[in-house]
Amino acid sequence: MLFGLLLDQVVRQGTLRVADAKGNFKAYGDGTGERITIRMRDGGPHLGLAINPYLKLGEAYMDGHLTVDAPHTIYDFLELLLSNLGTQYASRPMELYAALRRMKRRLDQRNPVGKAQANVAHHYDLDGGLYDLFLDADKQYSCAYFEHEGMSLEEAQLAKKRHIIAKLDIKPGQRVLDIGCGWGGMALTIARETGASVVGVTLSREQHKVATDRALERALSDRVEFRLQDYRELEPGFDRIVSVGMFEHVGVGHYAEYFNNVERLLNPDGVALIHTIGRLDPPAATNPWIAKYIFPGGYIPALSEMAASVEPTGLMMTDIEVLRLHYAMTLREWRRRFMARRAEAVALYDERFARMWEFYLAASETSFRYEGMVNFQMQLTRKVDALPLTRDYIHSREIIMEQSKITRLAGGD
Repeated sequence: MLFGLLLDQVVRQGTLRVADAKGNFKAYGDGTGERITIRMRDGGPHLGLAINPYLKLGEAYMDGHLTVDAPHTIYDFLELLLSNLGTQYASRPMELYAALRRMKRRLDQRNPVGKAQANVAHHYDLDGGLYDLFLDADKQYSCAYFEHEGMSLEEAQLAKKRHIIAKLDIKPGQRVLDIGCGWGGMALTIARETGASVVGVTLSREQHKVATDRALERALSDRVEFRLQDYRELEPGFDRIVSVGMFEHVGVGHYAEYFNNVERLLNPDGVALIHTIGRLDPPAATNPWIAKYIFPGGYIPALSEMAASVEPTGLMMTDIEVLRLHYAMTLREWRRRFMARRAEAVALYDERFARMWEFYLAASETSFRYEGMVNFQMQLTRKVDALPLTRDYIHSREIIMEQSKITRLAGGD
């Protein structure tokens, strides 16, 4: 089968066995490591897997046409493939296909006001119980920050928020904008930790409702306002702007518009922090399976694309940090938690949906381990002297907040 020819090119190290619908086996690789066995069912998209594996592999797993024998999982199979491929394409035709997709990416990622809300709803307006299956209690749906080995997901997500707040150097009484506020965890933490007032905007009705309810529950409604609004419709006047996990949804054709709005909304002595997934290789196109089933209109930027869009504005890039493997570690924990409660995902939706989500988490984790995906934290100002001269202030602020956290926990907060 043609898919077998492709596997011959890809699986050079490791051991893969593929069983066809009649139970016939073929082996690939050099015989090292654990033997992973997959099975192809009748009616499976064999030709499609050979021609467009980046789309059809996920669909085959979702539809049950491709299964993985226990004790291994779809993660193990994807890890075998991507540990062999790295940042290379599976074949020359796949590379050409990716180049064609990159040529039309501005059309695919067009996210004007209105369409952007529809794209957000596709992913974030799912049943809220789904996210409770694998996120931490604060519902942080972005890369955690593992400061040291052995941190729990909850500790690493809190450390992420501290790290970002410290970089922003937020002071009491300042006005902060959270673009893409999710379920409100970052905005609520900023208000509680710093004494600032926060406006959080989201395009997800589900997230807006949860965030608003959380502000009421925590008696923070006087300092935190959540709006169901596009950031492009806001009025200026913010001392600080934070955006975590939202830039991936902007679309490459809207980068200039995004940064021009950040500059417009930010006060002259203000500071912004953009936390986004990024790629270490040159600009490309979104994986077709992810674009179709998970994040329509989304795109992971190269740093060169972000920088090129910042430079023409009145903004200055004052600090850039690259978080390596932090998201792989985050996704590993999300996947572990999801699999432990997978039956609940089936009950919320169905088996096909659960297989889709399992593939999404596994594919994402392997991408961060083997395909050059990272996280960027880009700090921006409008004035060259808006922040202290060295990064020492960041660590000092984190220590103060860590001590504050210990006091709160001891007091039963």
